[in-house]
This record gives sequence, structure tokens and C-alpha cells, in this order.
Amino acid sequence: MNSRMRELVDILNRWAYEYYVLDDPSVPDREYDRLYDELRELERESGERLPDSPTRRVGGEPVKGFARHAHIARLYSLDKAVSADELSAFFTRVKKYGDPTYTVEYKYDGLTVCLTYEGGLFVRATTRGNGAEGEDVTAQALTVKSFPLKISYPGTLEVRGEAVIRLSELAKYNAAHPAEPLKNARNAAAGAIRNLDPAVTASRNPEILFYDVNYMSESPVSSQTDAMRFLKEEGFKVFPYFKICATEEEVFAAVDEIEVRRRTLDVLTDGAVIKVNEEGIRSDMGATDKFPRWAIAYKFEAEEAESQVKRVFWQVGRTGKLTPLAEIAPVELAGATVRRATLNNYGDLTRKDVKVGSRVLVRRSNEVIPEILGAVAHVEGSTPVEKPTVCPYCGSVLSEVGANLFCDNPACPPRIVQKLTHYCSKNAADVEGMSEMTLQLLAEKRGVRTFSDLYRLTAADFEGLEGFKEKKIANLLAAVEKSKQIPLDRFLYALGIDGIGRVAARDLAAFGSVGRIAELTYDELVALENIGDITARSVIAYFADEENSEEIRRLFEAGVSPFVQARPAEGAFAGENVVLTGSLAAMSRPEAQKLIEERGGVCQSAVTKTTTLVIAGDKAGSKLDKARKLGIRVIDEREFLAML
Repeated sequence: MNSRMRELVDILNRWAYEYYVLDDPSVPDREYDRLYDELRELERESGERLPDSPTRRVGGEPVKGFARHAHIARLYSLDKAVSADELSAFFTRVKKYGDPTYTVEYKYDGLTVCLTYEGGLFVRATTRGNGAEGEDVTAQALTVKSFPLKISYPGTLEVRGEAVIRLSELAKYNAAHPAEPLKNARNAAAGAIRNLDPAVTASRNPEILFYDVNYMSESPVSSQTDAMRFLKEEGFKVFPYFKICATEEEVFAAVDEIEVRRRTLDVLTDGAVIKVNEEGIRSDMGATDKFPRWAIAYKFEAEEAESQVKRVFWQVGRTGKLTPLAEIAPVELAGATVRRATLNNYGDLTRKDVKVGSRVLVRRSNEVIPEILGAVAHVEGSTPVEKPTVCPYCGSVLSEVGANLFCDNPACPPRIVQKLTHYCSKNAADVEGMSEMTLQLLAEKRGVRTFSDLYRLTAADFEGLEGFKEKKIANLLAAVEKSKQIPLDRFLYALGIDGIGRVAARDLAAFGSVGRIAELTYDELVALENIGDITARSVIAYFADEENSEEIRRLFEAGVSPFVQARPAEGAFAGENVVLTGSLAAMSRPEAQKLIEERGGVCQSAVTKTTTLVIAGDKAGSKLDKARKLGIRVIDEREFLAML
């Protein structure tokens, strides 16, 4: 009898794998049901049941409550990025540890679960909980058929996945339960797994999509690629989309592809997950008390809509880079009517298969310029966009650097206007009312070319310009005057130094003055968390340029006065430049930084020669080693709390 039971279990598990994991059944349902009934009868007669029998997956009696269970290895959450700048800052941090490849996957919107195996057999399922321990949901998980009860791996194993309910399954459930419909797939999945009655779990038909190996007692995997291969080989259901990217540009392309494709999926997703592939770099980067430093979730929080491309033209930016802009049929997005949308470069345009006449997916989030994510469909007569060879504004021959086209003429009119527009923007000098259209008019009619020219404007310069009356002129001049008092980080961002976004500008501002920043060495710059090799060289080149130095001098003469945000002159940390490393038991890092700054200190992101104090918490890493090497004072959490 046991041999027949073993045979039936193996056959039924193979058929279930084909049906639930591969979505490719080899036998009709009635044949599966016939053998399943035979197995169930043999188990009833013998009083035995094999550990990997499919009959274990039937929901049992309701449980009285969820027991807590500690994970073998911590289940971290993920840091999040919601903009290209934040994702670029992640790449900069990673490159300080090596030259990795990246993997890109869908971010599912469900409930994280962790499955444990010992000696090849499934023993437990838990929720993520607080990362250290979660709720035991073994009875509920046993109703799910997208994972094996028996595997070939002989050691102790934890695998991680996301419990989801497909949108089609949600629709079926709601149609069958019109009086109590489920609101959305995410809540439905969480409610199914965290329900004390396994029968309710089974009725919602959830599945688990696996994406990570959390712990292996023997021969651990050495990359995310190996982890996904292992999961597939052992029979776990994984989502078919998995991209390996060698460059940042490939990652951005994969993220865009996911955002377009997710609209057609039967699974609810809310972003993309980007991971460093190599375990060696992961180990060096480590983790905070909440998330690994080597992975990030890019969240899709933008509003999207479809439109049609009417024509494509080229815009020249402040660096000379040509960006294709599409004129589209008007569409309402994020509270505004959108008529234009951007693509990154010519390569991006062709990769997304955007043609004049195409129907495309457009995204707009907050104040970000609307962007075309990709073509949804082509129509009869759709025509490809031609690649330009000369600047459409000044006629200069274009240069090609990587995927981008550049106009190298510094006197190209659009370059000048874009530099001025960037300087006056909200996150820079914030000259209210000084729009791109106004700056273009001032450049054409009054010869405004530099930032310092703005501070020499008088009411007379606006006389005779259409649309400028006395009140508007007074408001503009008042806004220009107000912009002279500007925080140092915003001033640095306003200058438009290549590679210096708002995050890197805040790092530089910690040095206290433009003069000090101009003297920074290459080593001091790359030591900063958000500045890499290329940006460091860009900063050095900017301040070495005589015209740039002269322009800064002219700005200062005009009364522009960058300042460091005021901090208390007295307090336990007055005069200290402080770096926090490792995790603190008493509080989070942001809370600690706030307390330090309230007491007169300046918090830095990296240890440099200007650092005067390092606070080392649990599992402090390379920053502690560097502080000791430089002879910087180091205190532990106990001393830190005593100072507070």
C-alpha cells in the first residue's frame, strides 16, 4: 500500500506543478481527481499520510490564534525611491563598493511570507512580521498549491515570496459573494493568509510568487541569479519577468518596461525591485536596522494615461543635451492638461518604439515633466522619428556621447535659457514668477546671458516688453531681490554643476561655504555617500574653470549670499561634525540626527577630514574603520545617550 501511495503522491505532485506553477497541465482535471480520490482512500484505510501528500493542502479546522515564530535570518523591508534622482543616488552608493550587475523584478502588492524547509520537507510558513519574527500561518499556506511540500535540498532553508490574489480570481470571488465583495487584491491576499479559518483562505484561491532565498544552511547562493535558478529548479512558482542589467541605463529601461507591462498583468504590482546581483558586494554594503543597502524598491506613484503622438521635436538643455519632446493629444493627468511629454534620448525613443501617430502611455507625478513610457499601439501611417545631425537651433554639428546627442555650442540660445530657468526654479534660487518664457524674452530682447545678469535688471529693462505692467515688474524684481538670501545647498544646485542634484548638493553644503567646497580634493569628494567618480571630477572641473569662478564672484558682488541653515550655537554637540554608523537600540537614525542638530551639531553622511565625532552603534562598518584610521573621536551609544 505504501508503494502505491508513494507513486500516487509523486504523480499528483508532478501534475499539480504543471498546473499551478507552469500553467501547462498535461492531463485533464478528471484524471487528477480520479487519482486524488484513490490516494485519499488509501490514506483513510491505512491511517497514514506521507509528508508531501497533496491531501495536506486541504484547509483544516480554524485555529484559535497565530503563534509567533522567529525567522532564522532577518526578513528586511526595502528602502524606496520615487524619482529618478533617488534611484541614481542609490547607484552612486553602490558603485563605491564595486562594479556590479543589477537584477530588476516586479514588486508585488500582497503579503510577504517566509517558508521553512528542513531535510527537504516543508515544515512552516510565517508572515514577515517585524522582520525578526512573524505569525505562523502554516495551516493557511497549506491551502496554496504554488509551492512544493518536498524538495531536493537537504539542509535547512528559508524562501521568501509574496502571497497574492490574481485580479481575475478577485473578480470571480466578488461575483460569487456580491453581498460582501473584497475591496482590492492586496487586502484580499493579506486577509486570506491572516485568517484564522484556512477554509476562508482556500475560498479566495491565493498563490505565492517566490523571489528570494532568505537562508540556506549549506552551500548558500552567491547571487540573485543563482537564487532565482534555485527556486525554479526546486519547483517554486516565480514570476517570469527577471532582468539582469549591466548598466544604470539598462535598469531604467527595465523599470520603464515594467511600468508599461504592469497595466496588462493579472497580478497587482506597485513598482519594481532593483537588487545588486553579486553576494560579495551585498556583503560589503550590509544593511541598516530596517533594510539592505544593496536593494531598493522603485515605487510607481505617478498618474498615467494614454494619448497619441502628434509630432516629435528636439529640446536643447543647459548641458547641450538634445531631448526629444512629443506633442501629444491633450490628456488630463494629476490635475493638469498635458500636451507635451518627454523621452530621454534618441535611443530611448527607438527602444520604446515611439512613432509619430503612435498611441503611447504617459506618466506625470507632482511637478515632474510628463514622460512617455512606451508605445501601446501603432496606427496606419505611423512614421519613425528621424535622428538629427545638427542642432535645430544654432546649426552646430552634433556630437554623440553614449546614447545622447549634444550641441557643444555654449552660446546656443536654448542652452542659455535652460541654464537660467534651472537657476530660477523652485528647488534652486526660487525666483517666483521668472518663467522660462520670461527668461527667453529677456535673453532675446535684453541680452541676459548669465545668472548675475538677473541681479542687474531694473524696471527700465522690462519697459516695452509685451505683457509686463508695473505690478508684474515690481513683483519680479522683488523675487529676484529675495533670492539673494539662499541656503547653500540650493545655491549649489542652482549653479547647475554636472551631476550635482539636490541630494549631492546637501552633502556638499555640509562643508559650510562655497570657498571650502571649491578646495575639496577628489578623495574628499568621493568619500561622500552620494558622489561618485564622474561627479567628483565634474565638481573639480567646475571650480577650476575661470569663467565659473568669475561668475560666482559677480553673484556675490550683486549681493547673493548663500547661508548654511542656522543651528544652535550652544549644546552638547556645538561645533561637532557628526557621523552615525551602525544601528542604535534606543532610537532610529533620523531621530538621533534631529537630536544632534537641535544641540548644535552638523550631521554628515560620510567620514571625512572635517568629521570631528563618530557615534558607533551595533554592527558599525567601514565608517568606523575609517574614523579610527583618521584618528577621529569615536563614542558608543551609551556615551551618546549620556551626552544627550
